[in-house]
Amino acid sequence: MNRLNSETCPAAAAGPRRGRERNRQDGFTLVELLVVLVILGLVMGLAGPRVLGYLSSSRERTAKLQIESFSSALDLFFLDNGRYPNTNEGLQALVQRPASAENWSGPYLKQGAVPADPWGRPYEYRVPGKAAPYMISSLGPDGQRGDGSAISRE
Repeated sequence: MNRLNSETCPAAAAGPRRGRERNRQDGFTLVELLVVLVILGLVMGLAGPRVLGYLSSSRERTAKLQIESFSSALDLFFLDNGRYPNTNEGLQALVQRPASAENWSGPYLKQGAVPADPWGRPYEYRVPGKAAPYMISSLGPDGQRGDGSAISRE
């Protein structure tokens, strides 16, 4: 009779042991999972505030750049029409011809629409401004007037 043993067939010796090893390595232990969660928590605790700080400053920079873009478009509107859009026409006059703009040759914004500020609110436009012919502003992250977080150009 031909019996399988560890001398004649190495697979016979490894067979039962292989099953036990596989059961021990099927999943993660609770301790391993807790260690991974602690490491992830530390990484997020250290990197999270920095990432949020970059996000906040990038939104402010985006608002400033958009306001500069509006300013350039308003100057082109002025060159064509001899005036800036009035407060009622607003920034919309940069993408749609107002009835009173006879020499309008826009749209003056490439997007074809006036974008909202980085916080999802419309920009405010007023003619005249306090120290300039017009004023463009965003209320900033909190949406409140007069608290110093507004971004504007006059």
